[in-house]
Amino acid sequence: MAFKICSIASGSSGNCIYVGTDQVNILVDSGISGKRVALGLGEIGVDPTRLDGIFITHEHSDHIKGVGVLARKYKIPIYATKKTQQAVLNYRQIGKMEHAHFIEIRPDENVTLKDMVIHPFRSFHDAIDPVCYTFLHDGKKISVATDLGCYDEYIVSKLVDSNVLFIEANHDVKMLEVGGYPYFLKKRILSDVGHLSNELSGHLISSLYHQNLSHVILGHLSQENNFPELAYEAVRAVLMDCAHVDHERLKLFVAGRNSNSKLVVVG
Repeated sequence: MAFKICSIASGSSGNCIYVGTDQVNILVDSGISGKRVALGLGEIGVDPTRLDGIFITHEHSDHIKGVGVLARKYKIPIYATKKTQQAVLNYRQIGKMEHAHFIEIRPDENVTLKDMVIHPFRSFHDAIDPVCYTFLHDGKKISVATDLGCYDEYIVSKLVDSNVLFIEANHDVKMLEVGGYPYFLKKRILSDVGHLSNELSGHLISSLYHQNLSHVILGHLSQENNFPELAYEAVRAVLMDCAHVDHERLKLFVAGRNSNSKLVVVG
């Protein structure tokens, strides 16, 4: 049975990821317009009326801008932690939403939707109650981890044994340091509750590599402080220094900012 992931949009201006099986279709975040989500889903043959849920990582606008439209138009439940729910409800730009639109999740507690198991886990980011997710189906595992200021043994333990990794490679440190961002914003991004650099992303991937890891998708690139080619080459350079990584077998690519990525099918 098919187990699929496709990034519809990924970057500092908006994020939305599709994960699905033959029976379940879900989104991780919707920080782009409902129209753009529908177009992206259509490109991979998914009807938005058949979405089973939107799983929110945190309340920043580049992750939730489209949830109100989608929830109202297609009657899609929104899964989020209790604190994140309230933060989303307080974000006026998404339009009128009510508690009835939401289903509460808790970090480290599984959610089962038909033939998929979704596992939320805590992350390091400057949001009220941020989480990342792993997805299990038919003995396979897809993991999505972005907006990570850092990682520790807990996060690594959640991501181990993944067949596909969607991992943040947000910025090049030198570009950020010499760029035009104000000092406070540079300090925030580089902090332990900010974002992963290209090099840190490479080291995390290296620590998670095993023979059944087939695809790594780099996402959430900064428009001002990174380039797709730079992120790819920086992560690849870290992995090339790792003798245990099978570079011929591992497929590494960067998710597009405003376009669908390649649809990855596991199994």
